[in-house]
Amino acid sequence: MKNRGSSLMVEQGSADRLRYRNYIIRVIRSMTQGLDVSSLFMDMVKASATVDIVQKKLVYLYMVTYASRKPDLALLAINTLRKDCADPNPMVRGLALRNMCNFRMPGIAEYIQQPILSGLRDKASYVRRVAVLGCAKMHSLQPNTEIDPSMVNELYSLLRDPDPVVMVNSLRALEEILRDEGGVVINKPIAHHLLNRLKDLDSWAQSEVLTFLLRYRPRSDDELFDILSLLDDFLHSAHAPVMAATLRLFLHLATAHPAVQADALLRVHGPLLATCGSASRELRFAGLCHVQQVLRSQPALYGNHYKRFFCGYSEPGYIKFRKMEILVELVNDENVALVLEELKSYCTDVSTELAQAAIAAIGRIGRTYNEKCLDILTGLLALKQEHIASAVIQTFRDLVWFCPQSSVAVCKAVESCDESLQDDEGKQALLWLLGEYGEQISGAPYVLEGFIDSLKVELCSVVKMELLTAAVKLFLYRPAEMQDILGRLLHYCIEEESDMCVRDRALMYYRLLQSGVDETRKVLLGPKSDPSMTVLTGRPEEPVNIWASSFNTLGPLCGTVACLENTSAENSVQQLHSAEEKDGAEEFKLSPPEQTLRTEAIEEELSCTADAAEELNLTMGPPLSHEAFERLWLELQVAHQQALGIPRPAETLETLQAAFQLVKIQTLAFTRTDAVPWKAYMYSRAGGTLILAELLQGAPEEPESIGNLLVSVKQQPENQQAIRSFFSVITNVLQTLSSHGSQN
Repeated sequence: MKNRGSSLMVEQGSADRLRYRNYIIRVIRSMTQGLDVSSLFMDMVKASATVDIVQKKLVYLYMVTYASRKPDLALLAINTLRKDCADPNPMVRGLALRNMCNFRMPGIAEYIQQPILSGLRDKASYVRRVAVLGCAKMHSLQPNTEIDPSMVNELYSLLRDPDPVVMVNSLRALEEILRDEGGVVINKPIAHHLLNRLKDLDSWAQSEVLTFLLRYRPRSDDELFDILSLLDDFLHSAHAPVMAATLRLFLHLATAHPAVQADALLRVHGPLLATCGSASRELRFAGLCHVQQVLRSQPALYGNHYKRFFCGYSEPGYIKFRKMEILVELVNDENVALVLEELKSYCTDVSTELAQAAIAAIGRIGRTYNEKCLDILTGLLALKQEHIASAVIQTFRDLVWFCPQSSVAVCKAVESCDESLQDDEGKQALLWLLGEYGEQISGAPYVLEGFIDSLKVELCSVVKMELLTAAVKLFLYRPAEMQDILGRLLHYCIEEESDMCVRDRALMYYRLLQSGVDETRKVLLGPKSDPSMTVLTGRPEEPVNIWASSFNTLGPLCGTVACLENTSAENSVQQLHSAEEKDGAEEFKLSPPEQTLRTEAIEEELSCTADAAEELNLTMGPPLSHEAFERLWLELQVAHQQALGIPRPAETLETLQAAFQLVKIQTLAFTRTDAVPWKAYMYSRAGGTLILAELLQGAPEEPESIGNLLVSVKQQPENQQAIRSFFSVITNVLQTLSSHGSQN
């Protein structure tokens, strides 16, 4: 009978505890719904005195939420939590310490410091994990206070903790606490310890540790290859973040060993391809961005896997755009037909942006495989869809600039196009074609007349100015047909147009025509195309070290990535033909494609200079566009100007450019050989500094340039050693070329 009574009392107590927990759950539910239940603070603090872990968690959640509102009463809760930090149950100790660190109230740091230090030495790994994170939280509460050296020493000692989570948490805590001092220090013992512990970590921890190891630089090649051997297995990790972090560390450590870097890229091309086919769209996009980055150094690495980059029907647009960019880079003689057929199918996609991007991609391939792409583009015009016709016309404009041999086929296609374009970009492209190649298009004057008739309803000033330029150029080719049309256009733009830019452009052309047709020709009729642009806009194989530091970061994803329809190369076409009008009679000729030097003698003499350039760390780095060069040239001040005492070499411009490229100096633009003054613009990099240079000869405003070359240099950031290196190399090149010319 007595035993039965005891069992009934136990059941009664259990029922009471369950009922009490349900009351607490109702309070938490009300709190999460936004009701103010702070008046129950003291009752909830009392409720924490229980052995029920679930109930403790609920009460701690309540305390953390209302501690900032009841700071005085929260001090009583602190005492309760400090008491729980000494509980025999490690789960209770860790739970109390974690919630104590979450209190956001004035003066909390002095109450939690001692429990945290005790937790760092606790026997239970769970408590140590919480205590390590508590160190970082305590520092975030008082970021301006002096760092406790004892706590830092404890965290460094915990890097050798047997629990891998404690070890990684210690790294993160040290990084947070020592951020103003440069972060956690990774020396040789720590680096080797972390490398040996990598296999014990989960994938998240492995990625973290591999990122921290970027701070360590091996002392010798033997140590380097020992480290690379330890990392070798992780290149084939099933987890994409681990694989990417390992590859980044591989590339970073092997900076001085390009062959090792190339081998690492070859070995991870399989895992990277697998990432590009991941079920997660975000991971798939990240994989594509990194594949595109690898292609900058090894464009042929994924050539056999081009079908993996065909677009799926259900894929989002941002993935399709990226895949098309990659397909353009993977085209070769073997797969060009299949790639073009695939891109052609995208041209009729329901998405206007995707269709236009596919057409632009075909145009970029057309610079190499001209006839095949022209047939496809001409066939797309027959579909008579406005957005397709606009994209094709823009592609034609860019294609004839890069490939002048395609102008006849393009003119025939444009003449047969009767689709009325509505978007501004398409109109500008059509007008540029009519102005440049109007003599080959029989109906060009009548197309321009249609634009003039609708000029009053045209809203885009850029289209109006393009129309003015096209009309004047066509007048120079076909004056009889264009005289009346041009007169009407100039009258309207000067007398009735409200846009001052359009009006000023019309006045300029009117006064230019008054000065004579010959003068107008000199100003407006520049080169219609320039194949040498492919040297400047093409992507040469870059050293891995240029982009290795941004691998496995947000750089490839969030950097400036031009879509196919808006590539910088294609935009430069519009700006270049506009520049013809601005520059007047001073015509610049873009540097021609890289060629081998005409004689082995020059190459042999320059080889020593090239070696010296490498010793001085001159590099061309990533290509610099005309727009970026011009912007920087206008913004920066001249850092150094020097007369070399050497006249311009008698060599051809092709030889001059090839000689400079041999010593890592990229020439961007030249004036004509017989132009006075003669100018050349070039750039290079040295020691992290971008160097811009102008060669000038025969300028009246610069007496030092009469008969000799005057070099003006600008740089960003400032580095006098880099300037001295640049002048040394450029002087040697010009002296070598001048001496060779005098011998001939």
